Amino acid sequence: MFKHILIATDGSELATKAVATGLELAKTLAAKVTFVAVTERRTHLAPVFPPLVLTEEDEALKQAAEAVLAHASADAAKLKIICTTVHVPNAFPAESIVEEAKARGCDLIVMASHGRRGLARLVLGGETLRVLTHSEVPVLVCR
Repeated sequence: MFKHILIATDGSELATKAVATGLELAKTLAAKVTFVAVTERRTHLAPVFPPLVLTEEDEALKQAAEAVLAHASADAAKLKIICTTVHVPNAFPAESIVEEAKARGCDLIVMASHGRRGLARLVLGGETLRVLTHSEVPVLVCR
């Protein structure tokens, strides 16, 4: 059925539940896993100049993402699941999740959703909805 599962995580409590769910599914199906953590752009309004200069904030985000991915990878190792990890820096989460799934040949995306509605969803965004809308592969949403 599913042979390669992409699990998106940001280290939040809810994302941790999605990691656990994705790993349980991968173990059951003997599937391999790719974990992806996306750190968002510093600003959506204006480009940062020069664009290739890393700031302390960028380095902190990178270290946090690497820690999240290391924890997820350790969880996979405990279950003897083959996994890889990817950190996509300075990017839009939904776009990056869909692009990574396609580039790596994943046949399922597992991710969390806070389930916000109304104004909160408009203000805080809806990355899960964007992934659902743009993904060509099935998406398992965990709450």
